[in-house]
Amino acid sequence: MEALKLSGEFVTLPFFNTTMPAGYAESPQDDQESKIDLSRILQPHPNSTFIITVKGDSMVEANMPDGCMAVVDRSIKPSTGDIILAILDGEYTVKRLVKAGRNWVLHPENSFYKPIVITEETDFQVWGVVTSVIVDMRK
Repeated sequence: MEALKLSGEFVTLPFFNTTMPAGYAESPQDDQESKIDLSRILQPHPNSTFIITVKGDSMVEANMPDGCMAVVDRSIKPSTGDIILAILDGEYTVKRLVKAGRNWVLHPENSFYKPIVITEETDFQVWGVVTSVIVDMRK
């Protein structure tokens, strides 16, 4: 799995500080336009943040389709309910981390896949917490 570092350059886009309804068309107010720095949103911890490409469909119900990009922050301590990037028995995987009784469980967000219980025998390491997902809606 190849990780991409976010560049140190600023990425700014026009930002309309208003909500947009999904049902009825409205035009944004011209005087509300400003610039938003995506690096501040996607990369609050620049030295520990990177982007991966997600492969597969095990996280589709978490709005993470095959081919999307996930922003991963290694500085965040994972807790139950977080979506994480982990190494499981030598393979990278993206799953939701859940505490179930005394065990940690990796939950796929696709009902066709079964949860994975982490045992003492499991070779398991958390690499970071997924903080954002970037989806190309044209696909």
